[in-house]
Amino acid sequence: MIVTRKKPPEEILSMLEGAKKIALVGCGQCAAACQTGGGKELEEMTSFLEENGKEVVCAILPDECCHKLLVKRDLKPLRDSGAEAVLGLACGDGVQTVADNAALPVYPATDTVFLGQIERVGIFHEYCRMCGDCVLGRTGGICPVTRCAKGLVNGPCGGQKDGKCEVNPENDCAWVLIYRRLEATGQLDKLCRTGPDRGHAAAAHPRHINLREKKS
Repeated sequence: MIVTRKKPPEEILSMLEGAKKIALVGCGQCAAACQTGGGKELEEMTSFLEENGKEVVCAILPDECCHKLLVKRDLKPLRDSGAEAVLGLACGDGVQTVADNAALPVYPATDTVFLGQIERVGIFHEYCRMCGDCVLGRTGGICPVTRCAKGLVNGPCGGQKDGKCEVNPENDCAWVLIYRRLEATGQLDKLCRTGPDRGHAAAAHPRHINLREKKS
């Protein structure tokens, strides 16, 4: 789940300065689950903008705002709406996908925070940094790149206290969690295998994957 949070109202109005007629584009997946870009949020944003002198000329809710072809199809009402700007209530990827398909200024109504695990409705935890070099196979399914504040991949630092992180004492030390998970699953021997230092080549941006390329 891509987790987003709403930008402050004053920041949204500042971005839209000079534009009177606004089109809204939400997302029926992640943003809807995060309560930042679903149907209810589109209605709330419409009321907010109109209370502040804007005219919302259309509100569009693609099922997946990160799907370029679907967004292109769903944005057809935008063409004849008279909109002067578009406000995207999806994640940063969704906003850019809308911008790729709209010949108008496109602005984000949200900040994209992290890729998260859903504990229950409205509660998310950051579990993955999408680094492109997954080590979960040797760390008991717990990501040290994400859940260790220092991103250490070969064991803990010396700063943990009572199982808590020295950087943020509210967080459990990732490597204490890893130790307990490996112990519980009979895999403590994995702690004796030092892995390579973490490189960043796999996370060089921007990245692309084409599953349609012919395989040699």
